[in-house]
Amino acid sequence: MIKEITPLTTGDCFTIFERRKKDFDFPLHYHEEMELNFISNASGARRVVGDHIEEIGDIELVLIGSNLPHVWETHKLNGKEIHEVTIQFHKDLFDEKFLRRHQLRVIRDMLEKAKCGILFSGDTAKAIGPRLIRLNKQHGFDSVLELMSILHDLSTSRNMRTLSDSTFSQAEFSYTSRRIEKVMEYINLNFDKPVSLSEVAKIANMTEVSFSRFFKNRTGASFIDSLIEIRLGHVIDTSETISEVAYNCGFNNISNFNRIFKKKKGCTPTEFRDNLSGHRIFV
Repeated sequence: MIKEITPLTTGDCFTIFERRKKDFDFPLHYHEEMELNFISNASGARRVVGDHIEEIGDIELVLIGSNLPHVWETHKLNGKEIHEVTIQFHKDLFDEKFLRRHQLRVIRDMLEKAKCGILFSGDTAKAIGPRLIRLNKQHGFDSVLELMSILHDLSTSRNMRTLSDSTFSQAEFSYTSRRIEKVMEYINLNFDKPVSLSEVAKIANMTEVSFSRFFKNRTGASFIDSLIEIRLGHVIDTSETISEVAYNCGFNNISNFNRIFKKKKGCTPTEFRDNLSGHRIFV
């Protein structure tokens, strides 16, 4: 499982992107941002949220909480072209004091439930889906107001259900050590610079050999693979060329970047960006 580095910046309220594709190919992942995902024409695909696994119908709408592991898998997909609209927004987009107001109570309760993932009813998905598609074409303050309106309507909708068990512990999927947290924080802040095993081993106050073994046991991936995944995650920043992304992510050789990227993702950086980004706006 990987930690996805989303393109949402601290200066944006949210990002929304729309994709039409033939299958699901992104691995199990998590990210700090909350995510609202509308999917249609994907009957037979499989959704994994926390410890919950379920085959999905033709249309669905799911709200994913911060750092909750999730993925959609092709599985027994029947549709020929999946239509997906994804909104990612900061977990603190709404200030805690703001959410305590009486009029915001239902939204606050929904965001709390989203820690386990929320599946909305088919009727709700059909009603809200078109609004999400239109939201992709809106900009500025009006789009923020519409997002708030959508979240309010979702919070008052009927027949929503949580997906992952409330007792589910993310410990087995995330970092269970303060040492690992410090190392990942360092990597995320310095991925665009040379980062050596000796450096991060010192941060963890361990020898290189011990740290490598410790890191692999706790995260399920080697230190080098994790560093590469974090760096490759930045290829979807469409404000930069592929070459700029490569050098800004710490790769000093564009050919090496392309080779590693294709080995990891099964396609070139340009193909991946085209397939993943679709139509995307930042607000």
